[in-house]
Amino acid sequence: MDNPNPAQPPAHLLGQAPGAPIRSGIPEHGRIPKYYAVKARIAALTDELGDGQALPTERDLAERYEVARETVRQALRELLLEGRLRRQGRGTVVAGPKLEQPLSLASYTEGVRRQGRTPGRHLISLDRFPCPAALAAETDAETGEPVWHMERVLLADDERVGLESTYVSVARVPRLDRDFEPDSSFYAYLRDRLGIAFGDADERIETVLATPREALLIGTPPALPMLLIHRLSRDTDGRPLERVRTLYRGDRFSFTAHLARS
Repeated sequence: MDNPNPAQPPAHLLGQAPGAPIRSGIPEHGRIPKYYAVKARIAALTDELGDGQALPTERDLAERYEVARETVRQALRELLLEGRLRRQGRGTVVAGPKLEQPLSLASYTEGVRRQGRTPGRHLISLDRFPCPAALAAETDAETGEPVWHMERVLLADDERVGLESTYVSVARVPRLDRDFEPDSSFYAYLRDRLGIAFGDADERIETVLATPREALLIGTPPALPMLLIHRLSRDTDGRPLERVRTLYRGDRFSFTAHLARS
């Protein structure tokens, strides 16, 4: 049935927070799984507790809501995957808000600092190798030409939140292994030390699961969904500059973009 008053939202949307699921996930037949009802109550509890506060134990929650502990576990698993909760030691605490990374030519460092967090990076490896044909086709390099591969864990307030792999021609950045501080912004290094400015970039985003090695480096379970961004950046002359593959924790990141009519 159409809404009789077009200026008034449908009744089931009244009082909904912006961006909340329609009818808070309740099916049309009105019956909801027991774990989902518990999940909603625990989510409300997290709002009361606040960021960083410890959640009651599974046993305490099961007694409070008069359900089996497995029902509580299922509710907690979903809240952990959604980033509402996080593990700390042997307990569970309320997670802070997700980091909002802009889809723009701003660096990771700039995006994290804008949210009052301290960005950081931990170098895993910095190697040079002959450029394979597939990478050469993307970066305008010659097959066999030396390229750098730099792999770094991304940090926010010392929390591991992602894994970044950067490929760049040695000819463009010959002293990367000597002049660059691995825990700093690569974009700032290119701009301030080499006078290279970014002009534009192409990005593709997809959801993936981390490999066992990636999960170990980021410090997450292999089953945690990840956001994978592929970026090909060019300088202001339109020359390909870098190829970047970045994994972000799906429970700690969201991405924003400003859209305008062309």
